[in-house]
Amino acid sequence: MRTDTGTTIRLTDYAPTPYAAPDITMMFALHPKATVVRTTTTFEPRGEAAGPLTLDGDGLTLTEALLDGVSLTDTDIEATPDSFTLKTPPQRRFTLTLTTVLAPDDNTELMGLYRSNGIYCTQCEAEGFRRITYAYDRPDVLSVYDVWIVGDSTDDVPLLANGNLISRGTSEGRPTAHWHDPHPKPPYLFALVAGPLDALNDTFETASGRSVDLAIYVEPGKTPRATYAMDALKRSMRWDETRFGREYDLDVFNIVAVSDFNMGAMENKGLNVFNDAYVLADPRLATDSDYNGIEAVIAHEYFHNWTGNRITCRDWFQLCLKEGFTVFRDQEFTADVRSRGVKRVEDARRLRLAQFREDASPLRHPVRPQKYAEISNLYTATVYEKGAELVRMVKTIVGDEAFAAGCTHYFDTHDGTAATVEDFLKSFKTLDHAAFMPWYNEPGTPTVRVDEVFEDGTYIATLTQVPADGASPKPIPLRTALFINGKEAPLPSVTGATTNGDCITLGADTATLTLEVDKAPTLSVLRGFSAPVLIERPRDEARDIALIALESDPFSVWDATQRVLTATMRDAYDGTPLATDALSDALHTAITNTALEPALRALLLTLPTRGELVRAVGSDVDAARIVTAHTKVRDALAKSLAATLLTLSEADRPAPDDVSAKAAGARALNTVAERYAVTQTVIDRARSAPNMTERLAALTTLIAHSAPETDDALASFETAFSTEPLVMDKYFALQAARDDGAPLVRVKALMAHPGFSLKNPNRTRALIGAFTANIAAFHAADGSGYRFIGEIIAHLDGENPQLAARLATTFGEARRYDAPRREAADATLKSLAESAKSSDVADIVRRLRGA
Repeated sequence: MRTDTGTTIRLTDYAPTPYAAPDITMMFALHPKATVVRTTTTFEPRGEAAGPLTLDGDGLTLTEALLDGVSLTDTDIEATPDSFTLKTPPQRRFTLTLTTVLAPDDNTELMGLYRSNGIYCTQCEAEGFRRITYAYDRPDVLSVYDVWIVGDSTDDVPLLANGNLISRGTSEGRPTAHWHDPHPKPPYLFALVAGPLDALNDTFETASGRSVDLAIYVEPGKTPRATYAMDALKRSMRWDETRFGREYDLDVFNIVAVSDFNMGAMENKGLNVFNDAYVLADPRLATDSDYNGIEAVIAHEYFHNWTGNRITCRDWFQLCLKEGFTVFRDQEFTADVRSRGVKRVEDARRLRLAQFREDASPLRHPVRPQKYAEISNLYTATVYEKGAELVRMVKTIVGDEAFAAGCTHYFDTHDGTAATVEDFLKSFKTLDHAAFMPWYNEPGTPTVRVDEVFEDGTYIATLTQVPADGASPKPIPLRTALFINGKEAPLPSVTGATTNGDCITLGADTATLTLEVDKAPTLSVLRGFSAPVLIERPRDEARDIALIALESDPFSVWDATQRVLTATMRDAYDGTPLATDALSDALHTAITNTALEPALRALLLTLPTRGELVRAVGSDVDAARIVTAHTKVRDALAKSLAATLLTLSEADRPAPDDVSAKAAGARALNTVAERYAVTQTVIDRARSAPNMTERLAALTTLIAHSAPETDDALASFETAFSTEPLVMDKYFALQAARDDGAPLVRVKALMAHPGFSLKNPNRTRALIGAFTANIAAFHAADGSGYRFIGEIIAHLDGENPQLAARLATTFGEARRYDAPRREAADATLKSLAESAKSSDVADIVRRLRGA
C-alpha cells in the first residue's frame, strides 16, 4: 500500500519513458502465500544516452535480477519494495528478467494479484501491475505479452490470461497454460484469473466470417444465471460492428465473474473481469434494474476493446478519452435496444444526481484534470458521465454524418497508439477545437439564464451563459422549441448565436429570440438534455405544467415535472401551505397517457430524491425538515391521485419471468405507483412476490412508510435468500435505508451479522454505503453518523484504501447542512486527516478540507 507522499502529478510534466518495452514474457507459479512471478522484458532506448532505467513497484519482494540472462549484483541495481533501478543499462536492445514473490491471500487491497474464495484474480487499473512486478506502470508503454501459468494444485482448473490460448498442459502434475496477446497493450490491461470456475460457452461469427469462442466463467453451478450476460455480449458485438464498424480481433473473448472486486468490471484485453453483480441474474433473484445494468456494463466493457484497448490513453489525465467515449457508446447501445427517450432521461437524471453534486463540492475537477495526487480518486462521475456528455455535444454540434466520419477517422488513425483528447477532437474537421477544449480543461457546471418579455405583441427571449466560477465561456448546444397556441412552431431568427434546426449553440454572447405574436408562447430549452448545464429561469408552475402537456421530447416532459415537484417540496420545507391541485391534474394526465411509454410514465411519477431537495435548499439545511417535507409532498399526491395510482399499480402486469425492456417498463410503472401508499397487496408482495423486482419494490414501500409489517417482511426476505450473496446485498441495503427507530444502532448491529464482512466491497457498499445515503441518519444533528462512517473509513484505510476513499467522498455534501452538522463533519475529517495511512484517503480528505 502506498502511503501519502504529498506528491502531485501534473499534465504539463508529461514526458515519454526513456526506454520502450515492446515485449514482455511472464511466468506465474501460483501459490496462495508465495506466488513466483518471473518477468522478462525487452527494453529499447528511445534515444541516445537514455540513462538509468527506473521501474515502478509497490510492496514487492525481489529475489533475482538478470540482464540478458546474466545475474546482476547490488552494485548494478538499486531495488526497494517500491522501485527498481538499473543504473547503467546497455544503450541497445536488451532483456531484463526480474523475479518477484507475492502473497495473494494477504492482498486485501484487491489490487494487483489477489486470491479470494479460492480464485486468483488481478486488477491492474490504474496502477496495480506494479504490485505484481517492477515495470513502467503507465498507459503509454505498450507491449506484446506472452504469459505462462502453472496452477497451485493438481486440479484441472481454468488458467486464464489475455489474448489467445496457445496451449494447455501439465508440469509435475499441475495444470499449465500459455497465452499470447498479439496486440500491444499497457500494463493496466494485463489480466490473470485461475481457480475452480464453471464456463458458459458460446460462439460468435464476426462480420468478416471469423468464429470467436466466447466463455463466461462463474462459480460452480451458476452458469444458468449467466445466460442473459452472454446474450448481452453477443448483441454488443454485433451492434459495434453495425454502428461503429468495429469488429472483434482475437480468437476468444472471456468474461470472469468474481464476488470480491472493487469496481463494476474491468476491460482487460480479451479477458474482462466482472463484479458478479453485473453478470449473474434470474428473475427470482435479480431485478429489472439488475438486468438493465448487466446489459449496459457488459456492453461498456466490450466496447472498450476499441475505445480503451486498441486505442488507449497517453497518460492518466486522458482517462476521459476512453471512459467518456465508452460511456457514450454504451448509452447509445442501450438507447437502440431499449428506448432512446427513456434512456436519455435516465442518463440526465444520473448525471444530475452524481456529477452536478460533484461539480458543486470541494471534490470538483475538470473532465481532463491538470493535476492529481492519487489517480484512483479520479474514477468519478465527472470523468465518466460528464465525459460522455462532451462526446454527445460534439455529435450535436457537428451533426450525425460528420460525427460518424470523425469516429472512423479516429479509429483508423490512432489504432495501436496511446492517444490524447486533442487527438480525438481533431478527428472532427468542422469542430472548433480551441473553443471546445475548455469543456475538458475547466471544472464546474455552466448556467444558462433564460429571460422572457412579452409586451404589445412582441416576445423576446434572451439566453445568457453564466460560466462556473473561474471558468470561461464554452459552446453550449441548446435544443429549443417554441409552442404557440398549443402547437410547436418554427424557431424565429436568433441573434448572437448559431442555429441548426432546433439547436441554438450559445457562446459568449447573449442569444436573442424575437417574435411578433398575439399570445405569449411557451419556450422549452435544453430538449434532450443537449448540454450538461443548469437552467436558471424564474419559477413559473403554469409554464412547466403546460410543458408537461405540450412537449413531445421525453426529457423535457420529465424535466418540467421535476421542476414543479422540487418547487413544491421546497415550499413544504419552508413551511408554505401546499397547493398541489394543478400538479396532481398534470401528473394524472401524463401518467395515464398511454401514448407515452410505461417506463417514461414511471419516471414522471418518481419523486425527486431527498438529496435533490437538499441541493435545492442549498445551505444551512436541516436534515429532519428535508425528510418531513419529502414525506409531506408524497402523501399529498398519494391522496389526490389515489384512484389513479391504484389502477396503475395493477394494470398490465407482465409475466414474472419476462425480463424484456417492454416488461421492465410496465413493471416500473406498476411498482412506482405502489410506492405512494401501503396496501394489503404491497404487504403480501413484500413477503412472497413472484419475482425480485416486485418483492424488492414492495419492501422499499414498507420501509419508506415505516410500516409495522416491515420487520416481519424483512425477516422473511432474509430467510428466503440467506444463501444468495447478491440478494443479501439488497437485504443489507434495505436495512440501511430505514430511518425509523434507531438507524445507526441497527446498522451497527448488522455489522455483526454472520453474512457481513468489511472485506467484501459489495457487502460494504450495500450496508455502509447505503447508510450514507440515509439523510436523517448520516447527517444526524449530534454528528453520530459522521463519526461512525469516519471509524469505518479509518479501518478500511489499512485494508482496502480505494474502498475507504470512495466512502470518504460522501462527506462532500456535509458543507450544505447547518452549523452543528458542518462542525461535526469537520471534526471527523480532521481526525481522518491526522490518521490517514494511504494516499487514497489522504487525498480525498485533504480536498474535502480545502487543504
